[in-house]
Amino acid sequence: MSEQLARLLSIMARLRDPQRGCEWDVAQTFETIAPYTIEEAYEVADAIERADMADLRGELGDLLLQVVFHARMAEEAGHFDYDDVARAIADKMVRRHPHVFGDADIATAEAQTVHWEDLKARERAEKGETSAEDASALDGVAIPLPALTRAEKLQKRAARIGFDWPEAEPVIAKIEEELAELRAEMAAGAPKARVEEEMGDLLFAVANLARHLKIDPETALRRGNHKFEDRFRRMEKRLRADGRDPADASLDEMEAAWQAEKAHDTPFD
Repeated sequence: MSEQLARLLSIMARLRDPQRGCEWDVAQTFETIAPYTIEEAYEVADAIERADMADLRGELGDLLLQVVFHARMAEEAGHFDYDDVARAIADKMVRRHPHVFGDADIATAEAQTVHWEDLKARERAEKGETSAEDASALDGVAIPLPALTRAEKLQKRAARIGFDWPEAEPVIAKIEEELAELRAEMAAGAPKARVEEEMGDLLFAVANLARHLKIDPETALRRGNHKFEDRFRRMEKRLRADGRDPADASLDEMEAAWQAEKAHDTPFD
C-alpha cells in the first residue's frame, strides 16, 4: 500500500472515531453518503470533458474518498475493509481478461465486450441471481442508472441478440412516429400519465439514435445543458447592456437577444 493511501485510510478512521472524530462523519451511513458518491462521479466526468487535468486530479481524489468512506463504514460493521474491496476488483479484472492474464485468444475490442458480457452473465447465474427460465439479455442493467444511460444499455443488450435496426435512418423515422403519437395525445387532452408515457417513448427513441450515431446521450445532453446555460447568461448580459432588466423584457426582446448571442456561439471541437 502506498504511503498516501495508508494516510488517507488513517484520516478516515480518525474522522469516524466516535470519541475523537468529526460529528458529521460519524453520523453518516451508506445511504446518506451514496448521493455524494454519485455526485463525485459526475464531477470526474465533467473535469474530463473540460480537459482540466488539475481539476481531474482533485475530483478523482474526492471520488477515492467516497470509496474509502464506504469501506470504512463496512469495516466498522464487520462486513469487509478497503483491502477486500481492492482484492475483489483485482480478482475480477484478472478473471475477465483471460486474453491478458491467461491464454485465451480475443482479437478485437468488440469481441472483448461480448466476452465481458458473457462472463458477467455466467457470474450472475453462478450467484443464483437468474435462473435458466428467467434469464434475459437485459439482466444486470442497473436500475439506479441515469435514465438516458440505462436506455442506451438496454438497447445495447437487446441489439446483442439481433433486436435492433441495422442503421440510423429507421431510428429517425421512429422518433418522428413517437413525436406524432405525443402530439396526438396532447391534442386529445389525454391524462398526464398518457402524455408522460409517450414522452418516455420519444426520449427512449432519441437515446437509441444517439447509440446508432455512437454518441453518449448523457454527454450530449450535458453539452446541450452547457450550451443553453452559456447562451442564456450572455442573453441576460446583452439585455442589461441595452438597459433592459431580463425579468421585464418581452419574449420578442429575449428572442432577439438570444439569436444575437447564438450567432457568436463557439462550436465544440
